[in-house]
Amino acid sequence: MARQPQDLLHLLTRAERLAARRIQSVLDAFGCSVDAWRVLDLLSGDEGRNMTSLAEDAALPAPTLTKIVDQLVDQNLVFRRVDPADRRRVLAQLTPRGLRRRQELSRAVRAEWGPSVPGLTEDEEDQLLPLLGRLSGALADGSDRAGTTTAPAGNPVGRAR
Repeated sequence: MARQPQDLLHLLTRAERLAARRIQSVLDAFGCSVDAWRVLDLLSGDEGRNMTSLAEDAALPAPTLTKIVDQLVDQNLVFRRVDPADRRRVLAQLTPRGLRRRQELSRAVRAEWGPSVPGLTEDEEDQLLPLLGRLSGALADGSDRAGTTTAPAGNPVGRAR
């Protein structure tokens, strides 16, 4: 039977929505959305991220990311500063409180999610993650020619570390 692009899209969409629903049930106790959790996670361990790359890695449109970052700034979880390398750019960075919140959220998600993807063995997860990274990279390369972008390969969006 020939594989159809819509079959892959259907399975990926279903898996993402079910995973997001499961994660959201944990994040609800903290008043946090999945997208805000992704942004906090993407900001961890960095000296700051520019908004353009952050939007790409979070797979969010720039206006949506700006609203999320505004909310995180209001909660004193993130601050903005001018990029010293390019004063036209703004960097977003976790505050100490944001770092603590990110760690707290990650612990709660790991407690619900477990050490690996639910329903998969560690070996299966070790096979799946690189394949999804390659798929993301291939789709990003193809869509860049069309003038759009998606999340880069090798950065599983929303994955708790």
